Order: sequence, then C-alpha cells, then structure tokens
Amino acid sequence: MKAWLIGLTAIAVVSDSMLIPFYPHFFESAFGVTDAGLVGLYIAACCLTVMLAFPVWARVARHLSLLPLLIGTQLLAGVLSVLCYWTASLTQFWAISLAMLVFKASYLLIYPQIMRLEQADAHGRTIGLLSVIVHFGGIGGALLGGAVLQWFEPRQVFLLMAVGDFLQTGICFLLRRQTPVPSAADDTEDTSTPASGASNTPVVLRLCLVMAVFYFSAFLVRPFFVRYWEALSGWSDAFYAGVIFAIPGAVALFALWRSYRQPVATEAHWQILPAMVYVTVGLLLQAVPSMPVVLVGRLLFGWGLFRATVRLDQLLFALSQPRDYATDFSKVSFSQNLGVLVASWAAGAVVATTGLDVPFYLAAAGLVLSAGLFYGLLYRPQRQTGVASPSRSRLSRSDA
Repeated sequence: MKAWLIGLTAIAVVSDSMLIPFYPHFFESAFGVTDAGLVGLYIAACCLTVMLAFPVWARVARHLSLLPLLIGTQLLAGVLSVLCYWTASLTQFWAISLAMLVFKASYLLIYPQIMRLEQADAHGRTIGLLSVIVHFGGIGGALLGGAVLQWFEPRQVFLLMAVGDFLQTGICFLLRRQTPVPSAADDTEDTSTPASGASNTPVVLRLCLVMAVFYFSAFLVRPFFVRYWEALSGWSDAFYAGVIFAIPGAVALFALWRSYRQPVATEAHWQILPAMVYVTVGLLLQAVPSMPVVLVGRLLFGWGLFRATVRLDQLLFALSQPRDYATDFSKVSFSQNLGVLVASWAAGAVVATTGLDVPFYLAAAGLVLSAGLFYGLLYRPQRQTGVASPSRSRLSRSDA
C-alpha cells in the first residue's frame, strides 16, 4: 500500500509541476499577458487556494477513508483540467483553474497517510524519499511542460494534467477494491506521547513560523528563474530552460542516494545550519551574471534545499502523533503555502519594479532570517525541561 501511495504522489507532482517554471510563458502565449505583477498575483492565488483547501480536506479525512475521498476529488480535478483547456477568456481560466486546485489539494493527504503507515524510526528516510519524489517529479514536470510549450499549443498542458488526475482516480479505485486504507478516526491512541498532544502545539506553531519564512525564501526565485536564465544565456529554448530549472531535483536524487549509504549522526536533524548555508550561498551565486556560476549555484541550492526540507519535515512528525499527523501537517502546509503565496506575489512585484536578479538577494536574506528563527525559537540543545527535551529524545531515534 505504501508503494502505491508513493506512486500516486509521484503522478500528482509531475502533473502539477508542468507549468511551474513557465507561467510567464503560458500567460503570454495563451492570453497575451506580459505583466509580471499579474502573473505573480495568479501564482499567489493558486497558493492561497491550496492553503485554504487542504485544512478542510484534512478535517474531512477524519471521518472518511482516504481512497474514496481521492476518487471523488481527483476525478473532479481532471474534469476541471479539461475545462481549462477549452477556456477562452482569462477570467474564466482563473475561476476554473482555481476550482481545479481546490480538489487537487486533497492529494496532499497522501503524505501524512504514508507516515502513519511507516515506523517512527524510518520516518527520516521516508521523508527523504518523498522529498526526492517531489524534486524528481519537478524534473519530469518541467521537462514535459517545456516540451509542450516548445512544440505544441500551451493549453495542451492541461490535457496532460487531466490524464494524471484520471490515472490517480483509476489507481485509487483499484486500491479501494483490494486494500482499504483506514481513516484518521480509526487510529488507536499513541501511548508514546502525551494523550492530548496539547503540550506540543506551541512548538509546532513555532515550526510553522520557521517554515513560512523558509518557504518564502526558497520559492521567491522560482516564478521568474526561467526568464532570468533566458536573459542571461540569450537562449529562448523552453525545454533547455526546463532542464536548468530542474537541476535541484537531480541533486536531491543524489542526496537521497548518499543518505542511504552514509548513516547520519545522532540529532543531525537539529543541525540545519549547514543546509541553510548551502541554500544561501547557492542563491547568491545564481545572482552572478555568469552561466557557469549560476549552474554551480543551482547545484548548491538543490543540495541545501533537500537537506533543509527533509529535516524540517522530520521535526514535524517527531513532534506530532500518528492520529494528529493530518491536522498537524495541514498547519505546516498552511504555513508553507503562505510563504509560497507571499513569495509569488513579491516576486512579481519585485521583478516588475527592479530586475530579474533582485529576488536572489532577497531570498538569501530571508534564508538568514529563517535560520535565526530556527535557532531562536526551536533549537534548545542545553535545556532538559519543557517541550523541547522529550522532542529531542524522539528525534534522536530517527534518520535525517
């Protein structure tokens, strides 16, 4: 069952990643829109939609099994994807595509469900595997999206998205007939942590704040990176630009392979500063107007981003309880999407008023701030009382 759920995640990530590097290209080709601010506003609206929809699905999942829920939501998402292909006006496209994202957001429930099926001491590697799937799915999505924009009509991206949604629906239908997945309400009480879980709520909320700043910084450069690379290189090949955009995903795959070959030191999950340094340096190098330097920056950025996101996610599941995974993950997901939402809006505004390189500097400053918040609000290596102490004892049994 876990393998099938991981496969569903991969399909969803690929289908949802096809337009991420190319929204400026898509709006220009499909609707004649060249305003960077408007493109950033649309991406922010997408983030807001997912941010608000997912907590609702997390509450619904407390009373309904995952597979029946996904069958209905992904089927509707596929239908709306087809409608996006036929939409002629920009206003209709906004309305239909955002409605599509409301239903697509339900697939995020697969993540906490996988963690509930996994043993606690294997959480670190499972999170790493899922993180690589997200990055690797981003590679496939970027390549597919670049190919469609380069050689086909841009709206056909949504037909490919619909294929992914319908494929997920079919897999969920088959899995439901073979192996039912329990709902969150069916979980037994986890006796290894406090019954109420109330004592962990403050530190989870502090983690949410760190996540919001971190994701704002990491995603600030994403909406217009392809435009930046095209301006720097002088090449307008969308497929090749998609390859450059996907470099961090390839680095994440190598990082996962390395994590399986080399054991991670005890409590390495708290040692997030080296990962933050890699991300920050990678961002600054990408701002240098030199193609080789930008490529080195993409490599460092991908290496640090993988390690930082895995360790932050591992903190969440170490601080939470299996019966609360979905709701606690929805809080973190809300914070992550809030960061991405603000980053999307800010990227459009910054690029429209300054230049394509400025987001790299702002993102680096944000990474420094998020590292400071992490060590100021969460990291308590010397304290033996309060919430942080038992959390650290649980985390020391996990892989990074």
